[in-house]
Amino acid sequence: MNRSGKPVRSWRHRLRSFAGPKNRTQLLECLREAQQHGLLDADGLSMLEGVLEVSDLQARDIMVPRNQMICLRRDDPAQRVLSVVLDSGHSRFPVMAADSEDMVGILLAKDLLRLFALAPGKPFDIAQCIRAAVFVPESKRVNLLLKEFRLNRYHMAMVVDEYGSVAGLVTIEDVIEQIVGEIDDEYDVAHESNIRAEGEQQYFVRGGTRIEEFNEFFASNLPESEFDTIAGLVSQQFGRLPRRGEVVVIQGFEFRVVRADRRRIETLRVTPPARAATEDADAAGSAPDSG
Repeated sequence: MNRSGKPVRSWRHRLRSFAGPKNRTQLLECLREAQQHGLLDADGLSMLEGVLEVSDLQARDIMVPRNQMICLRRDDPAQRVLSVVLDSGHSRFPVMAADSEDMVGILLAKDLLRLFALAPGKPFDIAQCIRAAVFVPESKRVNLLLKEFRLNRYHMAMVVDEYGSVAGLVTIEDVIEQIVGEIDDEYDVAHESNIRAEGEQQYFVRGGTRIEEFNEFFASNLPESEFDTIAGLVSQQFGRLPRRGEVVVIQGFEFRVVRADRRRIETLRVTPPARAATEDADAAGSAPDSG
């Protein structure tokens, strides 16, 4: 106590009251200032920003939507199971009941390989490989989900809506990518190319691909005046940063967001306009006026 009867605060308390950020906005400003002064590199700043943002995200924000999930059926024959596993390149697959949309478990590709290796020639039964599925609500906070992934040592969870129906799935990789950025997988475009053909009429395109490059590749005429990149053009069509699985059509091109976070669109799946429709339109446009 001092002479006036007021408590004397320690020098440590006074130091804490003056030093350091008081809220997240101030903390981010401090981090960005540190990066400007060379104390952090750009990647380090991005990861720290990701750590802070993860606590604001929910499972629904990062999940793979139900319509993009690659699933197996409880009664699928061995040939179809092997075909799906090999074609997709994934390591984990939700398994649905034979006659309904109910999820009965998760198949790990390594368990499938073990089954064929240890019991060659025996009748195939996928039930021998199915593991129990983990279910989490759409509203599950991503930071808590990451903690559960680590503590319980599982890598995939099914995301259910308020009615108990499966709305999508989320993996530990999806969570980590919110912090460290995109991790290369089967959806990634090769580093030497921004545009990669996936099939006859489907392509993976990096969000950072310049519109000029896109137009040259597809012989298209997307506007280049307002935005430089495909990600910028697609975001403008939504009026916001879209979430994974959302779709927009621009000049006949279907753009489906494959991977995105709260800061940028990473990868898009692009389906060009049907060639036949384009040829018909060209023919109609070049036909002589009968009038």
